[in-house]
Amino acid sequence: MSDTNRGRVRIEPSHKRVRAFVAGRLIADTVHPVLVWESPYYPAYYIPAVDLRAKLEPTGETKHSPSRGEGAVHDVVADGLTKSGAALRYPDSPIEELRDLVRLEWSAMDEWFEEDEPVYTHPRNPYTRVDILSSSRHVRVEVDGVTVADSHSPHILFETGLPPRYYLPLTDTRQDLLTPSATQTHCPYKGTAGYFGLQVNGTEHKDLVWIYRTPLPESQKVAGLVCFYNEKVDIYLDGELQERPKSPFS
Repeated sequence: MSDTNRGRVRIEPSHKRVRAFVAGRLIADTVHPVLVWESPYYPAYYIPAVDLRAKLEPTGETKHSPSRGEGAVHDVVADGLTKSGAALRYPDSPIEELRDLVRLEWSAMDEWFEEDEPVYTHPRNPYTRVDILSSSRHVRVEVDGVTVADSHSPHILFETGLPPRYYLPLTDTRQDLLTPSATQTHCPYKGTAGYFGLQVNGTEHKDLVWIYRTPLPESQKVAGLVCFYNEKVDIYLDGELQERPKSPFS
């Protein structure tokens, strides 16, 4: 598989069939999607213009990228429905591979599919791996000097580019300190996470704990377990205080 690096942008062809829908209307259907890393964490899909099933209407607006050049903003029009500003084209990009491609705004589409499986939040990164291992290591979590979890049966989740995450049984957690939150986040590898705050020493620590109650099939091992941000709490692993990692969640 070949790839192209130009400045801060990595470009790589994908071999998945990718489709995008809005209100049941097929917007794009391609077996030649292109992965473009606009940020270092995960890629975006760029679709060959010939594989669009909707019309693009220029808005006259542009968006400038130091690496990709001037992007022409388009409305996406399909069967009487218009998604304003939902597409970008770089017809004169200094990166030749982008000139015949269209970037559809991920959140403007109702559904994305890789092959016949829905994918959420962003495309799966082919260089990200998630391993979930059962462990008997002793994990103790402190917040403001108070032990909020203590377990000898964690599941440790190793995800490329992120610190290890220690998923613990709810029964090993001070559930009396957990405060339900309406926050939800979505991960293309694990699914939809719900959150808790922690009420410790009269202080509310918002969204410090998360849980995947119905994770995606490849992450079933963490179903119903809770996890604390290593970056924001004190974690003792086999009695040794762990250094708080630096990550996008710090």
